[in-house]
Amino acid sequence: MEKAEVSFAGAKMHSRAPSHTADRRLYLLSRHLEPSLSAISAHDGNRNVSASPTSGFSDPGSVFSHVVQAPEDPILGVTVAYNKDPSPVKLNLGVGAYRTVEGKPLVLNVVRKAEHILVNDRSRVKEYLPITGLADFNKLSAKLILGADSPAIHENRVTTVQCLSGTGSLRVGAEFLSRHYHQQHAIYIPQPTWGNHPKVFTLAGLSVKAYRYYDPVTRGLDIQGLLEDLGSAPSGAIVLLHACAHNPTGVDPTATQWEQIRKLMRSRSLLPFFDSAYQGFASGSLDRDAHPVRSFVADGGECLVAQSYAKNMGLYGERVGALSIVCKNPEVASRVESQLKLVIRPMYSNPPIHGASIVATILKDRNMYEEWTDELKAMADRIITMRHQLFEALRARRTPGDWSHIIKQIGMFTFTGLNTKQVAFMTKEFHIYMTSDGRISMAGLSSKTVPHLADAIHAAVTRMV
Repeated sequence: MEKAEVSFAGAKMHSRAPSHTADRRLYLLSRHLEPSLSAISAHDGNRNVSASPTSGFSDPGSVFSHVVQAPEDPILGVTVAYNKDPSPVKLNLGVGAYRTVEGKPLVLNVVRKAEHILVNDRSRVKEYLPITGLADFNKLSAKLILGADSPAIHENRVTTVQCLSGTGSLRVGAEFLSRHYHQQHAIYIPQPTWGNHPKVFTLAGLSVKAYRYYDPVTRGLDIQGLLEDLGSAPSGAIVLLHACAHNPTGVDPTATQWEQIRKLMRSRSLLPFFDSAYQGFASGSLDRDAHPVRSFVADGGECLVAQSYAKNMGLYGERVGALSIVCKNPEVASRVESQLKLVIRPMYSNPPIHGASIVATILKDRNMYEEWTDELKAMADRIITMRHQLFEALRARRTPGDWSHIIKQIGMFTFTGLNTKQVAFMTKEFHIYMTSDGRISMAGLSSKTVPHLADAIHAAVTRMV
């Protein structure tokens, strides 16, 4: 059997034999599930899952009697516990979803307008999309993150495919790299990072390693540790970068620090893989939040970008996302796209049409686009306001410690610095729910609930040292 061939980063690469790939994935997955990998997962609140076989259960009526009950997802499990709590003062700050001042889910007005247009368009049908998704959506998504004047777009060096939100975009990109990027099968992810990152990449067959990112002492960026770790990474390694509003810490590099990171990575031939889940949601400016990605594209190098419209358009349940791969030339981009189709086809065949149509409708209409950016900025500004209110409330209570990191961090999340015992205390005594690493979603706060949270934090740090 001939080996599939694709050119990426200017080199020919061959897909590995299926048995080898399968063996590698099983090995890496078993390592990922071992408690010894806590260096990667400890900071995101994950509890390590034992890979040991289970015995002691016997049900002759089921071939699955050996299957054990899996633990709740460390983030989504917070909502499960919250929903079971009958307290009238309970507060859910775990899941990253925007809420109104009344604590209710929000559907953007511009999204409702777009849906109204789509529903009343009698020419629309429910046929399958192509494997790569809705063409208008892909073109507009690439322009949104790379910039309408991006040289990579004008030179046809970018291939974009519609995926299932940010997670699906990461998964498709990881699978493509596992098959075709043979310089390195190691991906370096920040410590800490979103809890799903190590799982997504491990299951794709990549070896997951960590680089220093967050400094718990300053509650800011450990730029020195970051540069040292990436500087010692093997040439050609993949590096996961949060484009903006780092999850879970809310700590982003400055423009100067981004430039240091870019120069180091290019000098070491490290391949950037951006996760852009919060464009426009962090600062309120789509262009400002996309600057790190655009700087890496402007230097002519290659990179991958996973986009999500869950946060910035509130399309959580529609699962709308895109994966863009910036290549050296149009010929490579074309071959890369052909291989992405082979990844997607057996995975989910082709993506859903409705959510992508909403995005495309908004992005291609100037008035709707401007209305979206206004609503997006209002959401970002409300989160910034909540940061300032919480900081002032803690200062008014003379809560021990320096809480200025709350207003220095950016985006949906704040890494409070609270430890596991303090988090458990706040849940038990104040019915406040968050991930065990002390990450809170600022979008879940309102002016009415800030005092309750400030009281809980004050009690936790004074009584649970």
